[in-house]
Amino acid sequence: MADPSTYRPSPGSIPDAPGVYKFRDTTGRVIYVGKAKSLRSRLNSYFADLSGLHPRTRQMVTTAAGVEWTVVGTEVEALQLEYNWIKEFDPRFNVRYRDDKTYPVLAVTLGEEFPRAHVYRGPRKKGVRYFGPYAHAWAIRETLDLLLRVFPMRTCSAGVFRRHGQIGRPCLLGYIDKCSAPCVGKVSAEQHRRIVEDFCDFLAGRTDSMVRRLEKDMAEASEGLEFERAARLRDDLGALRRAMEKQAVVLGDGTDADVVNFAHDDLEAAVQVFHVRGGRVRGQRGWVVDKAEEMDVPALVGQFVAQFYGEQAELADETPGAGSPVPREVLVPELPADAEAVTEWLSGLRGARVRLRVPQRGDKRALAETVRRNAAEAFAQHKLRRAGDLTARSAALAELQDNLGLDTAPLRIECVDISHIAGSDVVASLVVFEDGVARKSEYRRFALREAAEEGDVASIAEVVRRRFSRYLKETVGDTAEGERPGIDPDTGRPRKFAYPPNLLVVDGAGPQATAAADVLAELGITDVAVVGLAKRLEEVWLPADPDPVILPRTSDALYLLQRVRDEAHRFAIRYHREKRSKRIQVSALDSVPGLGQARRTALIKHFGSVKKLRQAGVDEIAGVPGVGRRTAEAVHAALAGGQDNGTGGTADPGSAGPEGEKSS
Repeated sequence: MADPSTYRPSPGSIPDAPGVYKFRDTTGRVIYVGKAKSLRSRLNSYFADLSGLHPRTRQMVTTAAGVEWTVVGTEVEALQLEYNWIKEFDPRFNVRYRDDKTYPVLAVTLGEEFPRAHVYRGPRKKGVRYFGPYAHAWAIRETLDLLLRVFPMRTCSAGVFRRHGQIGRPCLLGYIDKCSAPCVGKVSAEQHRRIVEDFCDFLAGRTDSMVRRLEKDMAEASEGLEFERAARLRDDLGALRRAMEKQAVVLGDGTDADVVNFAHDDLEAAVQVFHVRGGRVRGQRGWVVDKAEEMDVPALVGQFVAQFYGEQAELADETPGAGSPVPREVLVPELPADAEAVTEWLSGLRGARVRLRVPQRGDKRALAETVRRNAAEAFAQHKLRRAGDLTARSAALAELQDNLGLDTAPLRIECVDISHIAGSDVVASLVVFEDGVARKSEYRRFALREAAEEGDVASIAEVVRRRFSRYLKETVGDTAEGERPGIDPDTGRPRKFAYPPNLLVVDGAGPQATAAADVLAELGITDVAVVGLAKRLEEVWLPADPDPVILPRTSDALYLLQRVRDEAHRFAIRYHREKRSKRIQVSALDSVPGLGQARRTALIKHFGSVKKLRQAGVDEIAGVPGVGRRTAEAVHAALAGGQDNGTGGTADPGSAGPEGEKSS
């Protein structure tokens, strides 16, 4: 535990001006970011008597090894810089109001040529517009089924869409007029997108204009004696009204507002948000977060509003036609201390005036009370779940420490697994658990080369050697003057392999565990424990030990090891399938006479995928270095009659996956 007095700035060196500050730990990693109207006053409060600090604040200042700050001109600038730094550094002691992955939403993939509507749970993605969240997935499907009658857009998966395009016949929804069947060309991409845009407008709250248009079209059809069309429009109008009835009217004046409320104690806070558009509740979100320091309701409001709307605005910027996520009004239980700066910042995000206020009477006050009760209920349920979860995780880590004879509880566990089919496309995964919870941003994956033909034991040794050689290079290797070991000088963030585990788990028995331990011994690393977990009998093997450690089947420690091993297995299999699909994709060129491996690789690298190569002309193919005109004609002829295998393009093996997982 560090003494804050060792890095406390001298009394006169802190400016009495607005700004943003960062606390860093001994490795240089940013662990907390905050803003202040007066940097001098705020930073001095962190170096008061430790016994008087909030528990998490005390933990933060004793973990830190230094503090630095940046002076800004206004509180609005401080608000923006604080948000940017929290997003960039992801400090462990800062609260992040990320979108809840529990509630289902209705997602519309506007980034695709033929957008698709579907039920979705998970982190937000670029080019996708979201509506909700809803309480139940069946509510989304029921509403979507009603609206498809009026807006016959695509709802099928990519595989189904591609298959029906190949056979030239629409699916059942196309035959019953609940899909406009763009897969077989019944409508063009532009016509289908107009349907999708009308669908999004309706869900976004612009319902009155849609209803009036249908009523006008129905009257015109009736006057023109087009009774079948008038009847169909009448049914469409009824479907829209039934969909609208499912969203309760809570504010009769057509209010466009978000209603926010909190329930909290000394250590945690629950927040609930009701999104009201056109007077109707269009969605609801909820979070429960740890409090980084002692915070009252005004401070919670300021922190939440800055983070939530900043992140939502960035997602809206990346999604064409999404509109502003900031409503005309944000109704909160209490105003933050910097309410004027927050209001100005929100107005900048919306591009129009935004009101941040406390409802005093009437329907809005009653709705705010409903949101408060929801927050209190969610907080109570969280307390019950968290008590059991924390107890189980703490028990598992303590039990592992006792059974494996470790000096401390293994707060950071890494696990290695190998995946291949008969020795081909050999890959490995490395997953990370901290405090018994998966840390997916730290996952790594390896394409094995040297030991791929020598079996799993050699493969395990190669992965361990590569992982810990990088660790040594990044932490104790040559560092330029002024640089901190383990910290990337360009980004200020920790390097990929800068932190060692307390416990390394390998998928296998004694030989695999011994191989990993031997590599660590060769590298001179003595503070990382190694175990192997055998699948067949779930035995725990220690290096060079002839007998396994048998943990009870009901043991929390064994359950934790199984979760870690199964997650490594899942991640390895996914990477192996990606590698195998790329190899199969390239094999489509194997039948081309005179085309060797080097030129096949050059073609795929130039065009990105077989699909794009198939769309290229002879002249484009011949333009690739090393490919002549005759070879280009042969490639074009071989691929002209083939079908795309659906794998799309080749992925950058070093890019992050959909869960933030990375490769090495």
